[in-house]
Amino acid sequence: MRIAMLVPGLAPHDAVSNDTLGMTRALRAQGHEVALFAPHACGVDETIRAPAEVEAWAQSADDVIVYHYCVGWDFPLALFGRTRARRVLRYHNITPPEFFTEWAEGYVAACAEGRGQLDPYAAMNCELYLGCSPYNLEDFLSRGVDPARCALLPPFHQVEQLRSLAPDDRRLPRGEPLLLMVGRLAPNKAHFDLVDALAALRAMGAGSAHLLSAGKLDPNLSRYGEALEDHIQRRDTQDAVTLMQDANGAELRAAFERADALLMLSRHEGFCVPLIEAMALGTPVIARATSAIPWTLGDAGLLWDGADPHVIAAAVQRLSGDAELREHLRAAGKARYASTFAPAVLERGLAEAMTRVARR
Repeated sequence: MRIAMLVPGLAPHDAVSNDTLGMTRALRAQGHEVALFAPHACGVDETIRAPAEVEAWAQSADDVIVYHYCVGWDFPLALFGRTRARRVLRYHNITPPEFFTEWAEGYVAACAEGRGQLDPYAAMNCELYLGCSPYNLEDFLSRGVDPARCALLPPFHQVEQLRSLAPDDRRLPRGEPLLLMVGRLAPNKAHFDLVDALAALRAMGAGSAHLLSAGKLDPNLSRYGEALEDHIQRRDTQDAVTLMQDANGAELRAAFERADALLMLSRHEGFCVPLIEAMALGTPVIARATSAIPWTLGDAGLLWDGADPHVIAAAVQRLSGDAELREHLRAAGKARYASTFAPAVLERGLAEAMTRVARR
């Protein structure tokens, strides 16, 4: 089968890029011919073709175009409306614009544009809607897409590469307990709630507790970054919060190993790759039960309906003082990763999904 892989952009350490490249490698290993198309790419060891070349490359009714839908982009919307090739919409979720209302008008417009294309894609009756999580698929099922045209496939990732690295903890903070957050600095990630939980934990007697946030801040969200710094100051936690925007793989590996818990209080996630990184590396998880997080985490962590700082702080204290609970969560996480998110599992799921496309 000839498969055109279309994506808005490719870059290192990007979840959509990792999924695109992982799918590409897996499909080639399964005997398919795959070409990558993107308007821009950097740091990627692949031949990248211009999107305008897709139609000439995949023009047969036996060919397939896989579009990684994660932003608003008119080109693939028009392409899917006219192509003879079979269409696979790989949906990564788009953050609702209201999360950015206070912080960046550009983000509000971009997210609104992206989510505004859900209806026309749903009406196209694509051969397959391939969601990263049940939460993502609901965006199409709720719009009347036939469940028989929907499939679930968690994203391909670089967890195995992370596991293989020698940890480097030289720049990590030394506080105990050490709470870890992995993810970009953005409003939907709820960093304010993380700082509030840390402040509550310190007030409960854990004076040396520390929060390490590993993730970059987009300059377009500078207002959010400034407000977060102000909030850290107001909660008198400036000596207990490290915002590491330039962590490399070895440092991230060490952070998961050193952390007492991954604290994921995000208010919106389409999948949440850091959860499976924590599972694979044996880091216990405390998380907010919202969007895709409950499905991704399964029974491998402590889930709370909200982010009451005292409840989260009490959960950290319970986890720190209960070795049996920690070991139970570590074992549950590793088991869920192996059964649901390991590369071999994803490869089998992808093969089955493409078999369904071929039958249509």
